[in-house]
Amino acid sequence: MEISAVITLVTVVAVLGTLAFTRIAPDIILMGAMGFLIVSGILSPGEALVGFSNPGVMTIAVLYVLAAGLKETGAIQWIAHKLLGQPTRLRQAQLRVLLPTAGLSAFMNNTTVVAMFIPAIQEWAARLKLPPSKLLLPLSYAAIIGGTCTLIGTSTNLVVDGLLQSQKGIGLSMFSLAWVGVPLVLVGGTFLYLFADRLLPDRQGALEQLEQAREYAVEVIVAEKGPLVGKTIADAGLRSLTHGYLADIERHGRLLTAVPPETELLAGDILIFIGAPECARELRRVNGLQPASGDVHKLDIAHHKRCLVEAVIGPDFGGLNQTVKASRFRSRYQAVIISISRHGKRIPGKLGAITLQVGDTLLLETTQDFVDQYRYRKDFLLVSALNDSTPPDFRKAPLALGILAGMVITSATGLLSILEAALLAGGAMLATRCITASKARRYVDLSVLVVIAASFALGAAMTTTGAAAQVAQWLLLIDDLAPWAALALVYVMTVVFTELITNNAAAVLMFPIAVAVAEQLGVSFMPFVIAIMFAASASFMTPLGYQTNLMVLGPGGYRFTDYLRLGAPLSLIVGTTAVGLIPLVWGF
Repeated sequence: MEISAVITLVTVVAVLGTLAFTRIAPDIILMGAMGFLIVSGILSPGEALVGFSNPGVMTIAVLYVLAAGLKETGAIQWIAHKLLGQPTRLRQAQLRVLLPTAGLSAFMNNTTVVAMFIPAIQEWAARLKLPPSKLLLPLSYAAIIGGTCTLIGTSTNLVVDGLLQSQKGIGLSMFSLAWVGVPLVLVGGTFLYLFADRLLPDRQGALEQLEQAREYAVEVIVAEKGPLVGKTIADAGLRSLTHGYLADIERHGRLLTAVPPETELLAGDILIFIGAPECARELRRVNGLQPASGDVHKLDIAHHKRCLVEAVIGPDFGGLNQTVKASRFRSRYQAVIISISRHGKRIPGKLGAITLQVGDTLLLETTQDFVDQYRYRKDFLLVSALNDSTPPDFRKAPLALGILAGMVITSATGLLSILEAALLAGGAMLATRCITASKARRYVDLSVLVVIAASFALGAAMTTTGAAAQVAQWLLLIDDLAPWAALALVYVMTVVFTELITNNAAAVLMFPIAVAVAEQLGVSFMPFVIAIMFAASASFMTPLGYQTNLMVLGPGGYRFTDYLRLGAPLSLIVGTTAVGLIPLVWGF
């Protein structure tokens, strides 16, 4: 081996070790490795930076905007409630989780899908008295497998497709992977349906207890002619919120207490919820509920541009020792007090008659600029916005879904490439105001894009120095190794890399090795490249290999061994099926 190949292999091993065993951010590690390869002369700046112009990376960046538009308009949430429904048994709940999740993840960012489904599944678990640990890990696994069905289902597919385009001049179509992906969904989904209940623990999630949280009373009103009118409390999904509970209903001037779940909601009902500040955020995402406070409607701020803010009253607050009404809080701060907490407990009584004191924590509905405006003023000791508290603009949900459908149809029929269709769809989201430009920027995860683009430098170095060919020779030391056995070996190596480092980095590192293996065997490289796509997404055995696995760790109360117990046999089943089907579809 030449010295440049040795240096490249040492760099790759150092990157793998640092990613697996330290807490240094992956983007810093990969950028550092890319810088080293440039300074050492192994790669020119143009070769090292090729990932930043790769069509796959750019497509991922644009799809962040598309996913943001679907989330901000409530489109995903609307689909979730329509598809998930209100199951009554564990088996029924499992089917309601597996099928819709896999289907949606084929066309949407699976991280967004899982994020929107988690609250609904937690509500089921509370209502059906089921442990969330029986449902949340299957949710993550279904999203991962579903993402393998289409080219846009997961970023890994787009990255490998970008490598194919730049290095081999080959581009895959939207449904090229479906011949293998759909059988994987059926096989993996059947396994999860039959064995998840037996292999997963009976454990509650690590949710914050309401007694330990700042407690508020939040009032909302059932909108006239809204989708909740005529529904029972249980059917509306209001029986068991994650961060609060329904205490009372005020109807026609009468207070109904301890209302049963089969109580039907009427237009104009005022629902009184008690819970943590996040309870208000949950309620704002329910289509058909409006803030009950009269002052909220007087705010000169568009509904979908508002957010929730917590503010602790300081000694220089202008309305100190005055009632809320007398302090003229709304006109003074362009914010409305939704609820007040004192010493961690809600204050009972009429909101406008409460006397404000130093240390009171106010839950406010206000403009998104409120935090920046009052963060350093002496009126408040602390000002903090609740993350993700802006209510969706449900009116534009059909428009956002139409844009998504247009992107899928134009790319699937070959009218446009995936990148072109995604660019048009992202532009349409901005042009129709499904999402603003400022919010779109916040949704684009630059750290993930940097990791993917910088990892291309490692792949390029592996190819140009001959390191990939050398690794391929080591893999083929076994005499007369059959192509299918080499394919299985490449698949297993990719799975191991994926569990230790990020899935996209694993795919980029394995791509030149897989191509070199195919060349030395004298067979087509396509089955090996397709195997990388599926193997890099097949991260089931650790919480760190895939972001959705990490997202359900806390809500499901999982431990590392839980992932191994269910994920190891699932990985074996998915791997065996994929390695068996890929040669049949793509051929050696």
